[in-house]
Amino acid sequence: MTATTSTPRQRRKAAVASWIGTTIEYYDYACYGIAASLVFADLFFPASDPLVATLLSLSSFAVGYVARPLGALIFGHFGDRVGRRTILIVTLVLMGAATFVIGVLPTYDQIGVAAPALLIAARILQGVSAGGEYGGAILMTVEHSERDRRGFFGSLVNTGTTAGLLLANLTFLLVLDEGSVRSWGWRIPFLLSAVLVVVGLALRLAVEETPEFDEVKRHQEVRRLPVVDLFRTCWRTVLLVALGIVGAGTTFTMATVFSLTYGKSGLGLSGDRMLTILLPAIVVVLVCVPLFGRLSDRIGVRPVFMGGAAALIVLPFVWFALLDTRQYGWMLLGFGLLFVGYAANYAVVPAYFSAVFPSAVRFSGLSIAFTSGLIISNAIAPAVSQSLLAATGGWASIAAYMAGASLVTLVAGVFLRVPEASAGEPDRSVSVARPE
Repeated sequence: MTATTSTPRQRRKAAVASWIGTTIEYYDYACYGIAASLVFADLFFPASDPLVATLLSLSSFAVGYVARPLGALIFGHFGDRVGRRTILIVTLVLMGAATFVIGVLPTYDQIGVAAPALLIAARILQGVSAGGEYGGAILMTVEHSERDRRGFFGSLVNTGTTAGLLLANLTFLLVLDEGSVRSWGWRIPFLLSAVLVVVGLALRLAVEETPEFDEVKRHQEVRRLPVVDLFRTCWRTVLLVALGIVGAGTTFTMATVFSLTYGKSGLGLSGDRMLTILLPAIVVVLVCVPLFGRLSDRIGVRPVFMGGAAALIVLPFVWFALLDTRQYGWMLLGFGLLFVGYAANYAVVPAYFSAVFPSAVRFSGLSIAFTSGLIISNAIAPAVSQSLLAATGGWASIAAYMAGASLVTLVAGVFLRVPEASAGEPDRSVSVARPE
């Protein structure tokens, strides 16, 4: 089955709409992660033991990732039955609404135990919507793109994750400067999500359905139960993709969420000091992700993916050693080096992971595998690392934990192979270098 090709105008629209949606998703997630590290322990989980309160707050962060597979099942099913475009509109609105609600919640001092209960409920809605958002955004971009440019255009979606993180950190940095973060300032980043959702919704309404899904419908290959067919025919691929995201997922969460907690409890540095180091380092990801995406269109996504995974086995030890200097320049270098390895591994995830699933079950396969991998990486990384820090008093065990996660990803990459393109020729964007 050979899909028709999108017009250049539709390719641009799809890339921009997917990018803004991913930016909003990770802005919302980053807002929660930052607040969970800095203020939620005091506002929603008060306890006599500060460590217990911090662990409860970081565990509430993990709840959103645990809820993602439910969203992946629901939205994956309908994404493979009714199309990518409709589902992406629904997930965007749901994510924005949940984030806005967090911004208006009363605290524990105001309504007692109902406050953390409502916070976790809103976090679950965030997770459910995110379960369908990222996979759909990838497919909207990749399936609209030309095959020999899918590495680059897919990587642009992943710059949205970094842009959302950067925007969230900038917003919190402004709030922290005002010195009012615990009274009302923490609410502002969550409330601003409503503005982003309006912009994203307008862009997504202007994008057509992807050519590859149109071909599935035209050939009457829409599955009645795509999830069932997925696990019947592609369960090994689902497992390998889930394991394949563990390294990047753990690294991302450790660098952007746990580093704030570690800076406070392990290094004695303030939250705003850590943010002033993290923010400029994030620019490394924005620059390197599309560069690695373009490189993958020339040499194949698999070599780039595995090179990044190998680097992430070593770089956590370098990162922590440089953080422990407490010197701004060395700490910034540590973040920068870690982010280069992360960018190489994560840049090619859209083109690589979408190519391993057939079109008819691709939304379900990508969403379920990706979100499952996040549970064993992003979701538990902050709480596990905080426990390791409390148990050992040092960072070596945490660095080893991060290295182990990347080793899992490297092994998954060894076994994860891309089938030939549907047209009968190898898909250059994922497996074969483009000829000069």
